[in-house]
Amino acid sequence: MAQIDQTHIINAPIDKVWWALTTAEGAEQWGAGPAKMNPTDGGEFSYWNGDIHGTNTEVIPMMLLKQDWYGHDDPTKLYKVTFKFFSPNTTTTEVHLTHSGEHDDIKKDEADWQDYYFDPLKKALER
Repeated sequence: MAQIDQTHIINAPIDKVWWALTTAEGAEQWGAGPAKMNPTDGGEFSYWNGDIHGTNTEVIPMMLLKQDWYGHDDPTKLYKVTFKFFSPNTTTTEVHLTHSGEHDDIKKDEADWQDYYFDPLKKALER
């Protein structure tokens, strides 16, 4: 099983980054809409009108978000996605991403995290 590990620095307070990744309104502001999000253990989520969807398996506010994640390429293929949040100061948030599963093209998946999640997230929050 292949794994993607990335760390992203976002120049925004941790509560704003958490909000952007754990609410439908926040996800829609960085471009993942239409979105649904129930940020509780066992709560379901979907981005891009269900193109990406799954279940939140562990939620510790402003610290940890673990998800069982399914994508449009093969809606039966399960991925495990974990976001760990760290705040070295009041204006910066570090997000460590782990994405494990059977990747057809790991380089593309790595680039997709940057292009579809973290670049738009930074653009929306670092205004």
